[in-house]
Amino acid sequence: MKVFISLIAGIVCLKSDVVAQKKGSAIDVQRYIFNVHINDKNDSVSCTATIQFKWLQNTENILLDLISLRPDGKGMKIISVTDKGMPLNYEHAKDIIRIGFSTPGKTNDEKTIEIKYRGIPADGLIIAKNKYNHRTFFADHWPDRARNWLACVDHPSDKAAVEFMVTAPGHYQVISNGVLIEETNISDNRKFFHYQEDRALPMKVAAIGVADFAVRNEEPVGNIPVSSWVFPEDRVKGFYDYKLAIDILPYFIKNIGPYPYKKLANVQSRTVFGGMENAGAIFYAEKSITGKRSEEVLIAHEIAHQWFGNMATEADFAHVWLSEGFVTYMAILWIENKYGQDRAMKMRVEDREQALAFSKQRSASMVDSSTTNYLELLNPNSYQKGGWILHMLHHQLGDSIFWKGIRSYYAQYAGKNAVTEDFRKVMEKVSGKDLEKFFQQWLYTPDHPQMDIRWKYDAMTKLLTVTIIQQQPKEFEFPLEMNITAADSKLVTKSVLIKDKQTTITMSLPGKPLKIVIDPAVHLFYEGGVKEIR
Repeated sequence: MKVFISLIAGIVCLKSDVVAQKKGSAIDVQRYIFNVHINDKNDSVSCTATIQFKWLQNTENILLDLISLRPDGKGMKIISVTDKGMPLNYEHAKDIIRIGFSTPGKTNDEKTIEIKYRGIPADGLIIAKNKYNHRTFFADHWPDRARNWLACVDHPSDKAAVEFMVTAPGHYQVISNGVLIEETNISDNRKFFHYQEDRALPMKVAAIGVADFAVRNEEPVGNIPVSSWVFPEDRVKGFYDYKLAIDILPYFIKNIGPYPYKKLANVQSRTVFGGMENAGAIFYAEKSITGKRSEEVLIAHEIAHQWFGNMATEADFAHVWLSEGFVTYMAILWIENKYGQDRAMKMRVEDREQALAFSKQRSASMVDSSTTNYLELLNPNSYQKGGWILHMLHHQLGDSIFWKGIRSYYAQYAGKNAVTEDFRKVMEKVSGKDLEKFFQQWLYTPDHPQMDIRWKYDAMTKLLTVTIIQQQPKEFEFPLEMNITAADSKLVTKSVLIKDKQTTITMSLPGKPLKIVIDPAVHLFYEGGVKEIR
């Protein structure tokens, strides 16, 4: 995700082998089938949720998320909860459904229940007119907003296959995760759409989009269908802008691994974010279309999410950098691949400035378990600084080892959940290096190098002395690179390992240096400047 800086009941045979990692979970959902009915008369939505799950412990009660009916009339009201047509005891209060079973479930046994409900979504399904005054419906679930209209386990650790069956007025088209397996005209000028995604998804990236669309099928990338879904008024510009996907997709397939889904649809939408990485059906803000391909970084960012965040998913929101930091950096690498190193360096400088500015407002470690309002994690710490940490790791390990590590991490955790330590262990195994100190200082310490760098040249001895003082409370360990332009205009490059509070280096120079540049290739996340001592 990129942030603006500004059902038909029934049991299916297909199952997903998914293990919920959230501690204390009573169930692991295997598959959701949401049968949704929408209309143009009002914002009320009716839904039948068929939920197939596996018991993780012996218990007679389970909990699901669903926003309760509110005083303003928004929220969901349950009509029934059944097991094979037989009613179950339930309580729906404080946005939680507590369901009781007469016979306790046994670990590893499976069960399918059906929940019928209706209401006006308070959030999560954005029902609004687009910029052309046409009514639209777009799911917008990140981080845990699916519960506003879908009965589910609304946490990234519980991933499940998802099906959406949507009945809508006949003028609409519907896009969702997975493959369209049915589109049927039914009575009263309505249409029925059925999408099926068999890959296990976290609910944050399960979605539907319902609108009047212009749709273009682009050239497939290998065997992957690629399409663009835009508002008809933006047809020409939108198809041109979103066609960038067919250039970007092969780069990530080559460097990370096979594309995980059966299609890639790029969709103009009413998401509240700049982009929302829904699996196989990316939603972009309606203003993303310009006809000038000005949002290439955004498109690369969201496509990279199909691997990181969607398929390999953070186990909890405290580790969201494994998603947002990764794709922020992957987008820069795409830009570097296409446009060259100078453009990428400029982006890294901008990202460093944004992350440093944010650190002045709020001091927090990258792995931030203190924040409970997860939307607050959509900040330069998770995005820009997260990308920077990957860049420094890339620089330290070298290109070949870095990409080997990225591919190994993805291969190991595709379809699963991971935490930061999982990533560290993979990178250590691939590189043969101990990375504990690197991860500890950059990911678990709410700080960064703050350096006071001073130099003095002695004309008598022809010696240059450079003193580097770390001013932050706890010393970091990192390589510091500097370019020294000598008096004869020759360039001298020096790399020094910094690990102490104060480091002094001395070197011979034929004359007073004309200029000293710290971190010339933009490989270090730091703040501070260099001054001459006169």
